[in-house]
Amino acid sequence: MFRRLTLAAAALALSAPALAEQGDIMDTKRMGMGLAQDIAKTAVTTCREKGYQVTAAVVDRSGNLQALLRDVYAPKISIDIAQQKASTAAMFSVPSGELSADAAQSLNHVDSVLALTGGLPIEAGGSLVGGVGVSGAPDSQIDEDCAQAGLDSVSDRLQFGGL
Repeated sequence: MFRRLTLAAAALALSAPALAEQGDIMDTKRMGMGLAQDIAKTAVTTCREKGYQVTAAVVDRSGNLQALLRDVYAPKISIDIAQQKASTAAMFSVPSGELSADAAQSLNHVDSVLALTGGLPIEAGGSLVGGVGVSGAPDSQIDEDCAQAGLDSVSDRLQFGGL
């Protein structure tokens, strides 16, 4: 319990300067449905070409599901795992497998957080817009490689954030 309070206090302290500089109304970038679908489709197709049946989930910056694609033989559990990996990457703005062991142990009981390799943040024009998570391959590094392929397939669209 003390560790969670310490983590929360540290997060609040680090965000205080940013909060002080913000105005009353803020603009946020949002990912369109077509972009989310394209990332998911390429991630699943890439894994299929490697011989793996997976699920790819794309969430917005708040962790809300925007696109989900499950290949024919991907196990049902891969749906939840892919979404949790994507949410973790979006919430912490780091690959889901890069959370420290201490943070992972403290946070893995929190809904929508899963500190396993396979989730990547999605950034557009320098702003976080979401996360992509893949699950179902026999090695989570393969999941992450397929997620990265999904991002690479739309890199030109992400580079300038649709400008």
